[in-house]
Amino acid sequence: MSGRMKIFLQMFIMGILVFSQNNYARAGLLEDVIEGKASVIDLTYPLNEKNAHWPMSNYTPFQYEVIATIKKDKVFSGKYSTPEHLGTHIDAPNHFEQNQQSVDQIPLEQLIGPAIVMNITQKVEQNADYTLSLSDILSWEKTYGRIPEGSIVLLNTGWSRRWNNFEDYKNNDACGRMHFPGYSGEAARFLVKKRQIKGIGIDTLSGDCGLCSDFAVHHIINSAGKFILENVANLDKLSPKGATLIIAPIKIEGGSGGQCRIWAILPK
Repeated sequence: MSGRMKIFLQMFIMGILVFSQNNYARAGLLEDVIEGKASVIDLTYPLNEKNAHWPMSNYTPFQYEVIATIKKDKVFSGKYSTPEHLGTHIDAPNHFEQNQQSVDQIPLEQLIGPAIVMNITQKVEQNADYTLSLSDILSWEKTYGRIPEGSIVLLNTGWSRRWNNFEDYKNNDACGRMHFPGYSGEAARFLVKKRQIKGIGIDTLSGDCGLCSDFAVHHIINSAGKFILENVANLDKLSPKGATLIIAPIKIEGGSGGQCRIWAILPK
């Protein structure tokens, strides 16, 4: 690592320190990343034309086109187009609620926090429409302790096994209704009101289950000024607690969300 890059990263770390006392520990963890003393897991799928997106007529697939090559133009460059809600992305608070923050307005301190991972893969294997319940959360807390305030809760449903097949990922029935798991409204309300989380995430197309046409979870989370991460990768590689999440969304002025890079940092 160059001296200039190291200085930049150290300055970035010092900037994080102003947020809260709890972030002193996370800043130290970033120093460990610089020194190779921490593990980093990328929770982001690469963008390409096969990425899952919300199946509505105006939601087109990701498109990438080469517009310059080194051989011809002495530089390699491309252009791309994509819906905001495609691939690994964030739903900003204004996605389902008026007078809430757009994606470019979410402050850095809201995009960094301890990752809480709940695993419902066995229940989803029995019921593709399963939603995380309040009893699931309380059972998790009985084993691992109370969810800390300011956490980002991630739901591992096992649905990522279907990622490379869009039809399996949507899991439409004969009537065109999608079937995949999500959060329940009760669980979302509890996490927001009783545990003061920063946001939630999931390894499916939506925080709401496929059959949930009222989008109650989106309304609960967004109306509280919180975000939802969707199509999150590699949740099976995380422990129930102990990781720190860093989310870096694309900064679209006034946008309702957008693609984001998500890293989980774990002390070695």
